[in-house]
This record gives sequence, structure tokens and C-alpha cells, in this order.
Amino acid sequence: MEKAPADGEILPGVPTRIVAGVSNGVAAGALWGLVFIIPVVLHDFDSLQISSARYLMFGAVALALLLPNRERVSTRIGRTEWLGLLGLGMLGNILYYVLLVVGVQWAGSAPSALIIGLIPVLITLAGQRVQAVVSLRALVPPLVLSVLGVLAMTAHSLLDPVPQGEPVSTQQRIVGLLCTCGALVSWTLYAIWNHRWLRRRPDISPWDWSLLTGVATGGLALLLAIPAFIVPVLFGDPPSVAREADDWLRFWLVTGTMAILASVTGGNFWNRASRLLPPTMIGQMIVFETIFALLYSFLYDWRLPGMLEWLAMLSLIGGVAWCARVHRPPVAAPAG
Repeated sequence: MEKAPADGEILPGVPTRIVAGVSNGVAAGALWGLVFIIPVVLHDFDSLQISSARYLMFGAVALALLLPNRERVSTRIGRTEWLGLLGLGMLGNILYYVLLVVGVQWAGSAPSALIIGLIPVLITLAGQRVQAVVSLRALVPPLVLSVLGVLAMTAHSLLDPVPQGEPVSTQQRIVGLLCTCGALVSWTLYAIWNHRWLRRRPDISPWDWSLLTGVATGGLALLLAIPAFIVPVLFGDPPSVAREADDWLRFWLVTGTMAILASVTGGNFWNRASRLLPPTMIGQMIVFETIFALLYSFLYDWRLPGMLEWLAMLSLIGGVAWCARVHRPPVAAPAG
């Protein structure tokens, strides 16, 4: 009879924690990849409006879900935790998404996705300094494979430089790429900081932490709503005034759906992955956001990936698989 996997393992040699963490990371990436399509679908709305609407809805939904358990949760959250949640909401949501939306609208969804694809490299290197679960030498091969995927997408974007949506100038395209780089740095800081908080407070579930982050983000989005919605109307911005009710209905339906799918549900999956995986591996999970963003972009354009795009996606997936392999516990030598 075939020997069953050892206790604590789902697959031979792969700990249950790693498998569960990667599964949650895949689920988060599948939902987060949708956010790259929103700026294309809502190209007639600016980045501030899209960002503030998404996070206002995130805050409203999170608050509604927290209310039944407000007494239990409030006893575990103090001033320090709220300040941390506000910082996480700013880095991982408001600042990140504003910069990302500008990048997608001005530089295109595929180039933005490839820049965000560098997040695994930055987080893995930072995580190795925080908690050296495996040696840096062991991490180099999967990181090189991930970088190969990014380079393949870069080569493709240079061969096909026209972004999706409305035509933009060269200056706008450069600004869009710079904004996406800013989003890269912002989210890297968020991932490391969020991982530390989840490890520091094991008494707070990933679901509750996701909802609390949503409430904090919703409060920040109220400030963002002033320049996004009120100022254009007061100063008679033609596009804002001329939009019809159907446009606004579509706008709130899309941003509300993304708030529930990407922010609430995706955030919960990500927090679970962050608690289960070491910091040297959690960064690799953001690869799935890039992969799904590319897949959704291909579906939106109704085309198949090119050779370089296939190479990019396979390299990114291979980098994750390799990273999981180097995190396997060493096999004990047989007695005698």
C-alpha cells in the first residue's frame, strides 16, 4: 500500500501551511487582478473618482459586516492598532490604487501589470532580512525566473507600445509608468507592514483585520472624495456635470462590485496567506495578481497571448513553484 503523506502535509514533502497559504494567495490574486480592468472599463472617469468610490464602498461594506461583532472586535483594537490600520489603508489601498489607476490609464494595463510584477522580488528580499527562513542563495534562482518574466513582458510592451483605452501622449505615458513604480514601492511597504501586524496580533482573525482595514480605508476615502466629486461640480468641470444617470449607475455598480470582490474578499484571502506563509514567500503570491491581470486583459482585448507573454506568465508561475520548493523542510537522513 502507498504510504500516506506525513502528518502536517497535504502533498509529500509540502507542509499543509505552505499549500494552504499558496491557495489563499492564488484566490487573492484572482480577485485583485480584476482591478487592472476597472480603469479601462471606466476610462471616462478619472483616477481620484475611481479610487475614492471603490474605497468608500469598501469602508461601507466592511462597517456593515463588522457591526454584528463590534463589541468583540472593539475590545481588541486600541489607538495603536487604529493608527496602524490607517497607515496600512493609505499605503496598500488609497495611495497604491490612485497611482495604479493613473498608470493603467496612461501607460496601459499590461505594462502596469509587469511593473507590479516586481513586487515579489522586493518583498522577498525585504522578507529575507526580516526573517531569514531560507538563505538568500536559495532564493536567487526563483527570483531570477520572476525577473525573466518581467523582462519578457517589458520586451513585449516595447514592441507594442500603444496602451489600451484613449490615446495618450508620450509625456503622459512616462508619468503613467512613474506612477506605477510609485505603486510598486507603496504596496511593498504595505505587504511587509501588514505581515508584521498579523503575526503580532494572532488573536485578530484575518477576516476581522480585513474589515478593520476597510473601515480605516473608508475614512481616508472620505477625504479623497472632496477633490474627486465635490470640487469638480463646484467649479463646473464639464465631464463631471455632463454625465448622465446611466453613467453614474454603471460607475457605482462597477466600483461597488470591486469593493466586495477585491477589497473585502481578496483582502481576507491575502491576510490568510500572510499569516500562513513566511515573509520570504508571501511576496511571491502577488505574482498571481499579475498573472490574472494579464489574463483578464487578454479576455478584454479578446486575443490570445503572444510568445513573449506566454514566456512571461510561465516564468512567473515557475518562480512561485521554485520558491515553494526551497521552503520545504529538509528531509531527515535515515537512521544508520
